[in-house]
This record gives sequence, C-alpha cells and structure tokens, in this order.
Amino acid sequence: MTFVAIDFETAIAHHPCSVGIVTVENGVIIDEFVSLIKPPNNLYSPYTIQVHGIYPRDTVNAKTFSQVYPEIQKRLQNRVVVAHNESFDRNVLSKSMALYNLDYESLNIASKWECTVKIYKAKGLKPTKLSDCCNAMNIALNHHEALSDARACAKLYLLR
Repeated sequence: MTFVAIDFETAIAHHPCSVGIVTVENGVIIDEFVSLIKPPNNLYSPYTIQVHGIYPRDTVNAKTFSQVYPEIQKRLQNRVVVAHNESFDRNVLSKSMALYNLDYESLNIASKWECTVKIYKAKGLKPTKLSDCCNAMNIALNHHEALSDARACAKLYLLR
C-alpha cells in the first residue's frame, strides 16, 4: 500500500488556501506536508471561511500556489493519489496548475484518483462525509484542517 492522500481547503471557487498531503509507503505514513496558500488577490468567500476558519489575514503573507507547487509535485508525481471526494481535489489541483501554466500531465498520475467517498459508499456507509466515515472507523479528525483531512483519508484508504 503505497500512495499519497491529499486535501485542499479553498478560499473561493477552485482557488486553494491550504493543502495537506500524507505520503504512505508499504502501509506506513512516512511524510506529512501542510501549507497555507495565498489565493489570487487573497480573495475569500464568507462561506468557505465559515467552513475552514482560514481568513485572508492568515494567507496575506503565504506562498502562492506556484510557489508551493514544487512541494506538491515532488509528493504526487508518479504516485497513486487518494482523496475524499477526489473530483473536488483533482479539479482544484488541475485548475490551479492551469492558472499558473503548469503541466498537469507531467505529474504522471491517474486521470481519476482513488476516492474514499466511493469506496465507503460501496461498503454501504451512509452518509459518506469525511467526518461520518471517520466516526464509523474510529479515526481522529479535525475536520476542514487540510493535514488532518489528508491523514484521515489515508487511514480510511488503508482500512478499506
């Protein structure tokens, strides 16, 4: 079981304000990475702030996506990628890369990632929000904190 679990928190639309990445090799977490990301013009939706508690003041001096991208790239490239509701996180990554003229294809990852929502839905768990899956599987979670969400996703994937 070697893979990477990723979670983005977004400021507005598909613009990330935080990323968490957990690297698993042979079933063991060997690396964790988290970073705040300054979204374009440091703009936020009041709704997203309410969800994750990250404010423009928290990212005013943070690195942009293109500045954080080398850390993302070295963890994702040529790996199996897992996310909870993978289409959301995959779209955040691909659209952010496109905004900064970064080549998504160069990551050499699957066009669709492994998805813990789909896995646990297929197991009959309802509802399948990350918090519900973690409660059902007794996994600690500080929901909507990117590293905690990525770590929980990795643990869910390991227990599948």
